[in-house]
Amino acid sequence: MGFGRRLAERVDEHGPLCVGIDPHPELLAAWGLGDDPSGVERFARAVVDALAGHVAVVKPQSAFFERHGSPGVAALERVLADARAAGILVLLDVKRGDIGSTMTGYARAYLGEGSPLAADAITLSPYLGFGSLTPAIELASATGRGVFVLARTSNPEGARVQLAERDGGTVAQSIVDAASAHNAAPSEPRPTGLGDVGVVIGATREHGLELGRLNGPVLAPGLGAQGARPADVAGRFAGLRGLLLPTVSRSVLAQGPSAEGLRGAAKHWREELGAGQPGAPFRAQHRDGCAERPPGPRSARSQAADLD
Repeated sequence: MGFGRRLAERVDEHGPLCVGIDPHPELLAAWGLGDDPSGVERFARAVVDALAGHVAVVKPQSAFFERHGSPGVAALERVLADARAAGILVLLDVKRGDIGSTMTGYARAYLGEGSPLAADAITLSPYLGFGSLTPAIELASATGRGVFVLARTSNPEGARVQLAERDGGTVAQSIVDAASAHNAAPSEPRPTGLGDVGVVIGATREHGLELGRLNGPVLAPGLGAQGARPADVAGRFAGLRGLLLPTVSRSVLAQGPSAEGLRGAAKHWREELGAGQPGAPFRAQHRDGCAERPPGPRSARSQAADLD
């Protein structure tokens, strides 16, 4: 089963929420943990344990593990193993981008079967050319995994590159269009349904992108502490043909280390997203010729998840 289909099923079951796992030094201190490999591991594994079965996706930020060297990377491997065992989808935020054999190496590290760092999906940077990401996109398709390509990020520095004009449109739009082309192409592991190539678009400001042909997921960071509200997110992505995955981190993580506190915060954001826009863009809208899930009442199983 392809990543797009698996993601759509999890969102239908648990709601359209991705929770970032970002063990900042300040959060570690607030949890009473040391800023060391042990503290990072205890923090991240506690989040996975608390939220498994309650959210669709978790998103560990690799940098906070890598900064502790090999013990930090080993801790990340154990976090990924916990998530696999718990059945929660993991989007590993690594933002890799390179060329040739180096990109193939990154792909095998994060998307290859049997790799201890393999996740369900990863983030990629396309600014060595979208085509340079082909090894990762092809391996993701072959292994039932996905990728999210940076398109229009919320940091002010990104605008100079992402909004530069190219062939009558912006660079950011060209990234979306390239992802759309991949999702429109027939694929043996994913002959129909939501595509496996997603994009990353910040939720804190208007993005100005045409998303009506994407047929893939959009990771939309910025919900909560960064300022985006559910109603803002719904309005900014109203034209999406695909699936929207808003991301929240600090607003949930600050409620730890209590498992009940973490679950309560996640439930709050799930309900806020549901109240803001119960139908599209939070549910998968597929390309023509494929079955569309209507924005009607949620399944009994999905409703029960909200009552956990």
